[in-house]
Amino acid sequence: MSHRFTSPRTVSKQELEAIVRIMGGANNIIVYGVDGIVTDWSAGCENLYGRTRDEAVGKALEELLDPQFCEPRENVSEQLRQQGYWQGEIIHRHKDGHDVYVTSRCMAVKPSDGEAVIIQTDNDISDLKRAESEVNAREAHLRSILATVPEAMIVIDERGIVISFSTAAEKLFGIKADDICGRNISNLMPNPDRDAHDDYIARYIRTGERRIIGYGRVVTGQRADGSKFPMELHVGETTANGERIFTGFVRDLTGRYKIEEDLRQAQKMEAVGQLTGGIAHDFNNLLTVISGNLEMIEAKLPEGPLSLLLREAQDAAGDGAKLTEQLLAFGRRQPLNPTLADLGLLVSSFSDLLRRTLGENIDLKTVIVGSNHNVLVDSSQLQNALLNIALNARDAMPRGGSLTTEIKRVYLDADYAKMYPQVRTGNFVLISITDTGVGMSDEVKEHAFEPFFTTKDVGSGTGLGLSMVYGFVKQSGGHLQLYSEVGRGTTIRIYLPWVQAAAAKVETSDTRPDSRDVLPGGAETVLVVEDDVRVRRVAVARLSSMGYKVIEASNAQTALEILAEDPAIALLFTDIVMPGGMTGDELAKEARVVRSDLKILFASGYAEPGLGGREFATPGSWLRKPYTARDLAVRVRELLD
Repeated sequence: MSHRFTSPRTVSKQELEAIVRIMGGANNIIVYGVDGIVTDWSAGCENLYGRTRDEAVGKALEELLDPQFCEPRENVSEQLRQQGYWQGEIIHRHKDGHDVYVTSRCMAVKPSDGEAVIIQTDNDISDLKRAESEVNAREAHLRSILATVPEAMIVIDERGIVISFSTAAEKLFGIKADDICGRNISNLMPNPDRDAHDDYIARYIRTGERRIIGYGRVVTGQRADGSKFPMELHVGETTANGERIFTGFVRDLTGRYKIEEDLRQAQKMEAVGQLTGGIAHDFNNLLTVISGNLEMIEAKLPEGPLSLLLREAQDAAGDGAKLTEQLLAFGRRQPLNPTLADLGLLVSSFSDLLRRTLGENIDLKTVIVGSNHNVLVDSSQLQNALLNIALNARDAMPRGGSLTTEIKRVYLDADYAKMYPQVRTGNFVLISITDTGVGMSDEVKEHAFEPFFTTKDVGSGTGLGLSMVYGFVKQSGGHLQLYSEVGRGTTIRIYLPWVQAAAAKVETSDTRPDSRDVLPGGAETVLVVEDDVRVRRVAVARLSSMGYKVIEASNAQTALEILAEDPAIALLFTDIVMPGGMTGDELAKEARVVRSDLKILFASGYAEPGLGGREFATPGSWLRKPYTARDLAVRVRELLD
């Protein structure tokens, strides 16, 4: 590095020696001319750079040390030319190749008897630079942690002042680090915690009493917009520069609380479903006795006023059967006949009926997004569900409004399934029904799907509409969601599993009753197994009136003994749910071991005999209580023939 000085300082030989002595306190002195050729090389430089004096003197400084300045060289040269002095940091190259960091001071002087020279003293700061580099690396590491750690991290001093605020904390509290650092942490707390916070720290420092520090606690946080949320707080303590600092890790519990609440609600609905299903089962037994006896009385009674009364009683029993069917739907125990259906076409074809049902003051819209909305579903039950939702929407819009139904395919991913543990991931077809009605309060939403819950006046509804929808969707393998705000309407979303268009239809039997006036009968022997005496008596009387020879048993064990003794029995007619340790399906399996050709007909107060995983029954081999004499006659004859 050569220089042309405008006014180098002129000194005597004695002054030059004094300057070198003063500047060379560290003994790392280099003297070189304006052409950059080294003229003096101290012993300190020999140790610092690994080159002897003989190796250095007479060589160009650039070749020896390959200096790298921390600022542009032009600035260094300009300052030396103009002021005759420069100091700063330089990276030099050691003889063995490694870098040597130095702080350098350079002074341009001109001896009275010679050419101008530059005197340079270097102080080794390599250790300091390494330590600084390590500190910078640790700081970068900490910044990386602050930016990526999923839980919010906040560091405060013993006065409660925020000194560090992670990226996750910014997102959680809705405030930037620059806006909260330097302020009191209490700004992130609602009252009364906000006013009491500084006293907590002061009391801890004074007495050592721990309330949060070292423990995990659930507390309430406050976002920048004023909204509050539950959070789990863990606080640790350390000392830096003689002062205490506290590090807090914050976990947002909003999602977990919602999942727990949804799980509690699902468990409650499951329990209520089991209860209502059990009630419906027992009620169906009663209806079987009532309708069966009324039917037999009607057959023997001449036409007249009494026969009209009997028909009214029969109609009432039929209404009771419909009521239990709704209860079974909520309990997910109703009979379903799923077939492959395109929901877009199904809902579109149903729109005309809905429009007539809702009236002219309701604007009905159907939006179908995309195509291929295939699901396996009981179409009639789905239409019943949509009708129930539509009627509720109509009642919520007494002055009119709009009801929009949207059908589209969606994919529920793992994140969605985490929010709703009862939901599996995969492709679904979504039916979204939105009204512009009065909406629901939080309390109403909490009970909306429970049976017999209604906000209507007494006598205006059974409260089973939405509960039936809930049970039907769950039984169909789907998922149901309710969104509503008071004054802003309601949206009900039904998710049903999507299937490939080539999926085969589920085989079902036609169970429509025979339309002939005369009931079919026969002379075969039938074994009736029923634990309820009154239900058994009705079944025996009906079969006997059809000409069959009937043997009865009150439990499965007795039935097996009768089967072993009487090979003439052609058909076993048994209830599914029975006490005594053996159910109807277990009886059937044992009976088939003894008699492989035995015909079996099941009866149940529930729905299909697929309860509890009982999928053995073939279509057409069961009757749901209450059943009519014609239902029984046709089914028995079909099995025997």
